[in-house]
Amino acid sequence: MKATRKSINQFLSSRKIAIAGASRDQKKFGAVVMKELRQKGYDIYPVNPNCDTIHGDPCFQSVTVLPPDVRNLLVLTPKKQTLKVVQDAVSKGIDNIWIQQMSDTREAIALLEQSNVNAITGQCILMWAEPVKSIHKFHRTIKQIFGMLPS
Repeated sequence: MKATRKSINQFLSSRKIAIAGASRDQKKFGAVVMKELRQKGYDIYPVNPNCDTIHGDPCFQSVTVLPPDVRNLLVLTPKKQTLKVVQDAVSKGIDNIWIQQMSDTREAIALLEQSNVNAITGQCILMWAEPVKSIHKFHRTIKQIFGMLPS
């Protein structure tokens, strides 16, 4: 499964994004992504079965209980949890699913390939959510120089 600019743009066009693997720990990537996407104007719906709130925001215990108008899911979970999260999301009818690098598994990708969803894998969302800044801008530039960006 290969991400395309069209699939990435479709995912980022919605301002509502659920984040499975959101974290209260500011040092974890789930907290960094949550904070940065919020600063970029996205409405964030944290999903973590171990939290009731994250930084004052209500936290959803599972993707199955997300509001019906949340159609985008970013998966930042440990690999052992990814398949279950993706299964739940597909069953719920979430139609835009982005599995962040390092969270992807062969089984979860195979499920996405069989499902009728807009799926992105193998990409870092912080390289695409505008405005791209800091190290993510550098990584995107390097990938562009070497022709490694999705077309």
